[in-house]
Amino acid sequence: MPTKAELKKAFEEWKQHCETVQAATVVNINETEAQRLERLKRLRSDYAAFVDYYFPHWTVNPETGKSTPCAQFHIDAANKIRKNRNLKAGFMWHRGAAKSTNMDVFIPMWLMAQDLGRESSDSRPQRRQINVMVIVGKSEDNAKTLLGDIQAELQYNQRYIHDYGEQYNAGSWEEGEFVTRSEVAFFARGRGQSPRGLRYRSHRPDYVVIDDLDDDELVESPARVSKLFDWVRSALFGTLDGGRGRFFMVGNLIAKNSVLAKWCEIKTVHVTRVNIYDKKGGISWAAKWTPAEVREIEAIAGYRAFQKEYMNNPLIEGAVFRNEWIRWGKCPPWSKFSEFVLYIDPSFKGSNKNDFKAAKLWGKAGTTLYHLRAFVRQCSVAEMVRWCYDLYEWTRQKGIPVRWYMEANFMQDTILDEFRREGELRGYQLPITGDKRKKPDKFQRVEAISPLWERGFVIYDETQRDDPDMLAGIDQTLAFEKGMRGHDDAPDADEGAIWLLQRNTRTQSFNPSFGMRRNPKNVSW
Repeated sequence: MPTKAELKKAFEEWKQHCETVQAATVVNINETEAQRLERLKRLRSDYAAFVDYYFPHWTVNPETGKSTPCAQFHIDAANKIRKNRNLKAGFMWHRGAAKSTNMDVFIPMWLMAQDLGRESSDSRPQRRQINVMVIVGKSEDNAKTLLGDIQAELQYNQRYIHDYGEQYNAGSWEEGEFVTRSEVAFFARGRGQSPRGLRYRSHRPDYVVIDDLDDDELVESPARVSKLFDWVRSALFGTLDGGRGRFFMVGNLIAKNSVLAKWCEIKTVHVTRVNIYDKKGGISWAAKWTPAEVREIEAIAGYRAFQKEYMNNPLIEGAVFRNEWIRWGKCPPWSKFSEFVLYIDPSFKGSNKNDFKAAKLWGKAGTTLYHLRAFVRQCSVAEMVRWCYDLYEWTRQKGIPVRWYMEANFMQDTILDEFRREGELRGYQLPITGDKRKKPDKFQRVEAISPLWERGFVIYDETQRDDPDMLAGIDQTLAFEKGMRGHDDAPDADEGAIWLLQRNTRTQSFNPSFGMRRNPKNVSW
């Protein structure tokens, strides 16, 4: 339970937010009645325009004064919800995608606007869009805070009040419930809290939004996840009137064993998955983030965290490789190595910047394999090619004879053209050989070399501890598992280099013999 001081602080912060709402929603007093009616008609049908007009305090950057319009996935979700009064859905949206703002505030108020303030010409008996809304959060206090956002709008948004009349009537988000003058009731509940008996007069809940129910602690316990999922689909779902009404769960997929994951597995549940990168490698909400900003987020968060928080792709460490198997050490002198291999995995065709390109330099000294240098980036092919040429010149300076390989499938591709163009600029061509091996399944290949890490035969050059490419490659290695949706270019390149090193340096003079083995006393076993 929060202390009195915490409650007082929360209320003061809410009042400050209310002042911001009131100040930002100034009404145009010069607008004629005809203009107002035309505007209302347009805003009721155009969700993006509705958000821009009524919520400038959410959409306008105070530093630049520029508005961030809705993304297409926001508009699609709003229209889907409006058209289907009995929608059961899971909105699996990445972190920062304005899940709570849209589902808990904008869309409910847009639905209310369909019923409020209609003139006599279009007033027709109809079933209301919302009668009772329930917001469910991680805790009761969290749910109450979410409820406070929509109460602030209904009570202090001057534009909304001007168009649809005074809304607030009684109750408070601090108490976990309030009612509008149009008799729409709002309730807040925490996860696991009894929702039985939730109703307002003759109406049962018909808009239930479950907001970010999962957290890192919860998903570590399969038993707790199962128990909470049972609560969602029984006690909470049971608050609807015989299953009638809208019932959503929103969040980003932080674990494969989560309440959101289980909800989205139900066949009749409509699922929308939005990652920060769309399927074409563009930014899903391009009006909010530039590609450079997203790349910076990924660089800071790291591969595994970025996949979980922004790509709805939680990766389990230890599925094949374990963190304790990553060993850093000092490399022997270059002269002690028997062979060096640079293996290039340029990913798919073209220069899609959402694809990882990987190039790995490995060396073998005795029976130990040393990971010496790495290139693991989301970039164009040209950037990878320049790095390869720079590395080649560095190896020449050090007197390191490196064998260069790339999968043969790419040798006649436009990727090879990039190498040729860079070579023409530098005055020489890289001696790249095609790896013509008929490769088995990728998972089988990479899993087959994992014992080399486990038994200590793989050492990472300790001078590269802080190299972002080396660390990105390690992240992909630790995240590698069967059927993964994330990137696996780095471990794939590692496997190619190791296979070649083991093949090229394998002892050829040993001739195995078969027969009966004898002990020193010449007695048959």
